[in-house]
Amino acid sequence: MDKGALVQQPHPNNNNGSFSSLRAYGRALAQAPRRLARRACAASSPGEEMSRVRARSGADMARRLRWHDLVGLGLGGMVGAGVFVTTGRATRLYAGPGVVVSYAIAGLCALLSAFCYTEFAVDMPVAGGAFSYLRVTFGELAAFLTGANLIMEYVFSNAAVARSFTAYLGTAVGVDAPSKWRIVVPGLPKGFNEVDLVAVGVILLISVCICYSTKESSVVNMVLTAVHVAFILFIIVMGFWRGDTHNLTHPADPEHNPGGFFPHGAAGVFNGAAMVYLSYIGYDAVSTMAEEVERPSRDIPVGVSGSVILVTILYCLMAASMSMLLPYDAIDTEAPFSGAFKGSSGWGWVSNVIGAGASLGILTSLMVAMLGQARYLCVIGRSGVMPAWLARVHPRTATPINASVFLGFFTAALALFTELDVLLNLVSIGTLFVFYMVANAVVYRRYVSSSSDRSPAWPTLAFLAAFSLIALCFTLLWQFAPSGAAKTALLAACGAAAVATVAAFQALVPTPEKMTWGTPAMPWTPAASVFLNVFLLGSLDRPSYVRFGFFTAAALLVYVFYSVHASHDADEIAAAAGVVDGGGNGKVQDEEAAAGGCKV
Repeated sequence: MDKGALVQQPHPNNNNGSFSSLRAYGRALAQAPRRLARRACAASSPGEEMSRVRARSGADMARRLRWHDLVGLGLGGMVGAGVFVTTGRATRLYAGPGVVVSYAIAGLCALLSAFCYTEFAVDMPVAGGAFSYLRVTFGELAAFLTGANLIMEYVFSNAAVARSFTAYLGTAVGVDAPSKWRIVVPGLPKGFNEVDLVAVGVILLISVCICYSTKESSVVNMVLTAVHVAFILFIIVMGFWRGDTHNLTHPADPEHNPGGFFPHGAAGVFNGAAMVYLSYIGYDAVSTMAEEVERPSRDIPVGVSGSVILVTILYCLMAASMSMLLPYDAIDTEAPFSGAFKGSSGWGWVSNVIGAGASLGILTSLMVAMLGQARYLCVIGRSGVMPAWLARVHPRTATPINASVFLGFFTAALALFTELDVLLNLVSIGTLFVFYMVANAVVYRRYVSSSSDRSPAWPTLAFLAAFSLIALCFTLLWQFAPSGAAKTALLAACGAAAVATVAAFQALVPTPEKMTWGTPAMPWTPAASVFLNVFLLGSLDRPSYVRFGFFTAAALLVYVFYSVHASHDADEIAAAAGVVDGGGNGKVQDEEAAAGGCKV
């Protein structure tokens, strides 16, 4: 069946579907338990994702991106405002001058996750990113819950970062922008009473740009990122020029603060790594561009991994230059780089330059994040769990225009009124949890889903569960156990148990087939990613877990009352039309789930 026939299929909300009338919807709700049992663990195939599911968008996205575009998008997405804030807090509160090592550790963690994303993106170059990867591995419900959390994190973070653009732009021109450029509306509650038209204008302008063309958006991002990186190199040069190596080991107040390059020891360095890791978030959005890449097997590995490596180098140099400018206990936690120059006679103008650089960083990170969030929502619409209107790709611009417009206006509405205190925690538990899930998924898919002899799932699932439990025990001991020899011994025992678990799994379970581009050192690389992501999850505060629980519960309700029925209707329509995927399978691979619940 050709693509035109696929696109002309009736939408799930047709006259015979679950939403055609109140009576039909009532019947659908009555069948909800059976549909949940059948659909929740229903895993699609890569061939289906790249053929029938992708065809629901109508026109194809243009394959015009190359590796240098992806490197630019990765740099633009990561080198945003976060580094200008998290560096000061991590240095002052935890790592001291050892924050350089914290950035190196966080960069390694980001690179391990990037390898896991890359394997999926090369083998299945579609726009859905983590949503599609989890859908073909763990099924529809896991993909929907993680995708919903990702989109909410993107929208809330983008709204907060857009409002921060006003403040940084004011710093660049020497104006107290929040008080002068925001309009206070009497009668509204505090936190919702300052209208920020600048933030709204920035979001709408970027929305227009990403709707027009992905390639042109990439070019704009490349130009802005190049200028932004020039600002960062300027900051690095100024730091090394004006700095003093004496500050790397001597605090400003030695009577009250410890000295040395690692004033708070290894614990401070790792706690600092957990905080600065948030500055690396953004490379995951690059994987959502896989459908628009000319040569995925070459361009995606270079683009994703290359951008993470370059950003790690820049961050380490920035951290070193800042640590040389001031003793760690004299650094301003809120504005470390600009604050380092404000007190210097004749050098206050540098803080204005830093404000200009941060403003450009916000623009690039916003553009990449909004490109990514639109593609996530587009593929969620393709899957049938959300309205298919969101999946439409415009035939002239070859962009997911409806998803881009919808999320653009939603983000602008939030940024208009709401003070969202998420800038210091740009990506909370939702995104870190997705990274954890993708690392697990790449192991499961390599050893079970893509194995030619369909190896039994239980050894791999047992390994993943046991390893996650060991990582959780290590994290809890690190966070809550009192310092001393007993804590050190227990941590060493957990580390040894983790290594032994991976070694035993590698020895007992047959080595999987070689992929087109596979995660190196399987299963050690994804296991290390799982361990580090669990460790970073343990460093988050209670509000992050509350927010994650709230969004997950809300998404689960949407899935039960809408998405599972829309997905069921889409599957029935495809079956009636005799649609097959690229591998010759007639439907989503859920026959086992239909017969006996969730099975893998």
